[in-house]
Amino acid sequence: MQILQVIAHLMHYPSAEVSQHQTDMAMLISESREISPDQRAELLALLNEIYDADLMDAQEEYGLLFDQGRSMSLHVFEHVHGESRDRGQAMVDLMSIYEQNGFEMDSKELPDYLPLFLEYLARQPDLIAREWLADVGHIIARIGARLIERESSYNHLFTALLTIAGKPELLASELVEVAGEEPDNTPEALDKEWEEVAVTWGADNLSCPSMDNRNKAADANLSQPLNLTDAPQHYNPPVGVPAS
Repeated sequence: MQILQVIAHLMHYPSAEVSQHQTDMAMLISESREISPDQRAELLALLNEIYDADLMDAQEEYGLLFDQGRSMSLHVFEHVHGESRDRGQAMVDLMSIYEQNGFEMDSKELPDYLPLFLEYLARQPDLIAREWLADVGHIIARIGARLIERESSYNHLFTALLTIAGKPELLASELVEVAGEEPDNTPEALDKEWEEVAVTWGADNLSCPSMDNRNKAADANLSQPLNLTDAPQHYNPPVGVPAS
């Protein structure tokens, strides 16, 4: 499902490499029939908003949204397990599924990084990709609702994913949940977070990166950027994520 790969690249830290494929991405968005015409227009507008502007400005905006505070984390298991050791095992299991299906992680990100997860799903049969997205639908909806509260155009990526998953109704309930939510990206909240002791997972070598290191490198590529010809791999059921 090529639209998932486009969404993955739009969700990733803005980079000069991706900007070179802006025309191709626009074409794929326009041709997508997995989302509504309004959603196609919203994604095209977001693509232009990110890559028609100064790249450094786009990167700064991205960092302010996703690199400060855990509530906006793009690491799926952080919303499920926090910093507990359960998250480490869930990532080991997910990495094993990637490896079993021939999906190589050529990036600096952890396996539960949402754009990387979408790259994997883009190579699955459509039905399987929708099922996996539905399994994390409540997390996608929660992040999308917070982006709407912050009046960010990035919310369109998440509403599009909910449509593809067949779970658009989740957004309304999450908007109610996040209304009036105390922000966790204030200086006070960030100072409190730094006081917490970081958790590592020993021999698995899957230490959780600090928030300000997340997605910092503009050259941190996704697994196989904009290679849209890979055949779908075999399906394994998702692990470590509670059903919605």
